[in-house]
Parts: sequence; C-alpha cells; structure tokens
Amino acid sequence: MGKVICAGLGPGDPELMSVKSDRVIRGARHLAFFRKKGRAGQARAIVKDMLRDDVIEYPMEYPVTTELRFDSAEYRALMVDFYAEWADKLEALARDNDVVVLCEGDPFFYGSFMHLHTRLQGRTEVEVLPAIPGMVGCWNAIGDPFTWGDDVLSVLMGTLPEAELVDHMTRADALVIMKTGRNMPTIRRALETAGRLQDAWLVEKGTMPSERVAKLADVDVADCPYFAIVLVHGQGRRPEADG
Repeated sequence: MGKVICAGLGPGDPELMSVKSDRVIRGARHLAFFRKKGRAGQARAIVKDMLRDDVIEYPMEYPVTTELRFDSAEYRALMVDFYAEWADKLEALARDNDVVVLCEGDPFFYGSFMHLHTRLQGRTEVEVLPAIPGMVGCWNAIGDPFTWGDDVLSVLMGTLPEAELVDHMTRADALVIMKTGRNMPTIRRALETAGRLQDAWLVEKGTMPSERVAKLADVDVADCPYFAIVLVHGQGRRPEADG
C-alpha cells in the first residue's frame, strides 16, 4: 500500500519550502500537479531542478479557468467531475505506490488539493505537508512589518461582490486580497471607496525571480497579473520609539 502525500511548496522560492517537502519531492517516483491547459504549471516550475530522472508525472489540467464564471452551474459541474476523476486516479495509483501531489503555498489555505483531500477520505492514506502561505512571502517582499499589536488581519477573495469588498476593507486593519487577476479593477475601485487605495501594494510572483512589488495606485488598471496578491498594512498598537 502506498499513500497520497501533498507537499506544500510555500510562496515560490524553492529554498523556502520545508525540509520535509524538499526531501519527499526529490525522492518522488510518482508526481502529480495542477496546471492550466497548455501551461507548464507554476508548481512544476518551482520544483523543476529537484526531480529524479525516472519520475513519472501526472499533470492535472483544469478543464476550465476563466472561460466561465466561477459561480455558474456549468463551471461547478466541470470542476466537480474534474476533482472526482483525479481522486479516483490518485486512489488507484496509491494502491501500489506513494504519489506526491504538489500544492503552491499551504495545501489547507485555499489550495486546490483540499478538494481532492475531501474526496480521498476513507479511501486511501493521505499525508499533508504544511508550508509557508504565499501571502507571507509577499508581505515579506515589501520589507515592512504587516500586523501590529491588536490589528485584525482579513483575507479577502477578489471574486466577492464589490459592496462586500468595500465593507470588509472599511472594517479591517491589515488586508490580504487574493484571486486578483481580472478582478483587479473591482478590487481597486473597492479600495478607493474604502479610502485604502493609497496604502495598497501589489506583489506579483512574490519570492520568485520575476517578483514585482509596486504601489497599486501606480499600476495600470489594465495590468491584471494572475499570480499576484494585494496587501494593505495594519497600523495598530506598537511601542513608542525612544527619543
């Protein structure tokens, strides 16, 4: 009997993944990873120099990404079938071998693997290796402490309705906004309405060689990178400086 091992990759820099994930990935004989159709896959790119020569790879290609609205019935049906199919395939592979599944960031923090984890319960042994979430790598890329004292940290999805984004942005101290991409114009308007735009940062591909850090107010509204996070620092209680 083998098992399914989900290795969290962390924020993107291979040197920032855990020692255990590094060891498991380097020893993997069977390796699965998510990717868009026609793309190499971000997770696969992170580990490209770590794989053994005889590794057998299983690209799990999403049937849909931005072609359909995420809340449409057609989108949900396609994704349900996709996760069910791959849960079956991983269960079958794990009857005889360990199978390593790659997951960017931390697997249990908005990771796609969660949908497979739920479906594999009671069917095969599953081990999840935690990792540094991508947002942590991004706020460290800015080089300023992100939360102070009693700051409340809110993590928002850019897919939320604009009015809900404004409400959360107005009430929160420190803000992390994920799932940006084509939602960036909505996110920007909401931040402006909430009076937070001038304090917002855009971090694209944090900790990776092509990392970009910019004030969101200075970024063209048409520039909507997919692999990016918007951040607003908290300004809470802190000790007074001497002098």
